[in-house]
Amino acid sequence: MIPNSVPMNRATFRFYAELNDFLPHERRARDIRYEFLVPGPVKDAIESLGVPHTEVELVLVNGESSDFARLLADGDRVSVYPVFEALDVGPLVRVRPAPLRQTRFILDGHLGRLARYLRMLGFDSAWERDPADEDLARRSVAERRILLTRDRGLLKRREVTHGCWVRETDPRRQLKEIVARFDLAGSLCPFTRCLRCNAPLRSAAKAEVESQLPPRTRECYHEFLRCTGCGGVYWSGPHHRRMQALVDEVGAGAGG
Repeated sequence: MIPNSVPMNRATFRFYAELNDFLPHERRARDIRYEFLVPGPVKDAIESLGVPHTEVELVLVNGESSDFARLLADGDRVSVYPVFEALDVGPLVRVRPAPLRQTRFILDGHLGRLARYLRMLGFDSAWERDPADEDLARRSVAERRILLTRDRGLLKRREVTHGCWVRETDPRRQLKEIVARFDLAGSLCPFTRCLRCNAPLRSAAKAEVESQLPPRTRECYHEFLRCTGCGGVYWSGPHHRRMQALVDEVGAGAGG
């Protein structure tokens, strides 16, 4: 217990844009007073207020760009901004490592449908049905993947550097959210990755895959793709037209 006679230090925090989603309503889009006895890293203060460090791209302390390790001082004013994927903030200090050169994802076990949708758009998206949190965090770093999750606590793990809390609950809206959030409209490469195992697809001659085709498909279709991983076969049937409609919808909604 802290004696009443010990003066507390105070800093003022302000969170911007979608970072407010992590705050209670009464703290959103306004100054927040943060009291502390012993100066600690600005990262610890941000997470104690409820915002995972993986969601933060830029921190200004008293108007100057800062990294996560900076120690808070009495009277500091801290402005915290979300990830800028489509904006050049090069002159300022990013608090994360450099953005990933290739956009790749790893998703928690609750986002299986979103993983399939991202694969449909051509994005390398690792997913397992029931992964352990430590495995997700480890693979995210080792394989340079952005961790997508509905679990805020998972994004607060110290080792995670690139992550995103998925706000939507419907898979189709989740897909649109991620495409917009990471400015992916110009990077779509639909139907180039296996929906089941995530491996790339390649063109296959009909004779090569004929033994895997249903009789009706064998009669009506002549162009096929085959997974380089699990060997699954794809063709442009009614299911393809439904997926193409979703691709068009996502691309149009994101301005692509």
